[in-house]
Amino acid sequence: MRQPPKQRIAKDAIKAWRLTALILLIIPIALTGASWYLMYTFNFLVFWIPIVLSIITLLDLIITPFFIPKWRWRRWRYEVVDEEIYIQHGILIVTQTLIPMIRIQHVDTKQGPILSKYKLATLTITTAATTHEIPALPENEATELRDLISELARVEQDDV
Repeated sequence: MRQPPKQRIAKDAIKAWRLTALILLIIPIALTGASWYLMYTFNFLVFWIPIVLSIITLLDLIITPFFIPKWRWRRWRYEVVDEEIYIQHGILIVTQTLIPMIRIQHVDTKQGPILSKYKLATLTITTAATTHEIPALPENEATELRDLISELARVEQDDV
């Protein structure tokens, strides 16, 4: 088995993922509130449904923003060498991906409002079959890596 890649994504990824998780928690909180409202106002639901939804929402509120981002960050690694890009990620199931430079069609960086707040960007690597991402890199590192991969992919294709 291969050694894990050496490079890590930015530590601020934890903060960005935590903020994203907190924003997305609006959905289960709204559903739980709606279930309590329906039960008390219209006697529409059985009493145990809002209780179960409340427990699940509380667990989601604790686990999703406070534990999962740290676990994700610990597993996310990448490495760019002359012939390939090596990516490792996953919490319970660890995925290790090798992307040959010769297969790369184009490389992009993207940045939404949350990543922008922390001065991070996501690097997107597209091949004919799939799209791979290296999330939450510092902006300047993402730009440099995009240019490096683009150059290495071009050299590999010129050699063929």
